[in-house]
Amino acid sequence: MNSLSSDKFLLDLRGVSCPVNFIRIKLKLENILSGSTLEVWLDPGEPMEQVPDSLIMEGYKIESINDHHEFFSIKILCP
Repeated sequence: MNSLSSDKFLLDLRGVSCPVNFIRIKLKLENILSGSTLEVWLDPGEPMEQVPDSLIMEGYKIESINDHHEFFSIKILCP
C-alpha cells in the first residue's frame, strides 16, 4: 500500500482474491478523507468482474478503469 500524495492513494491488490480485495478496498476508503482518490491495482478475471460492480452497488464513484495488460487500475472517489 503506497501513498501518492495527500489526496491520492494507491492500493496494490494484485494476487489478492475475491472477496478479500473488495474488503481491503472498503477498509481503505473508510480511512481516507472525503474527496480523496484511491487508485487500486487488480488482476484481470474475477477481480475485474466483481469489484467494480460491487463498489458501484455500495455507492462509490469510479472515476476511471485502465487496462495495463497485466493488471487493471481503478480510480475510486472517496465519498
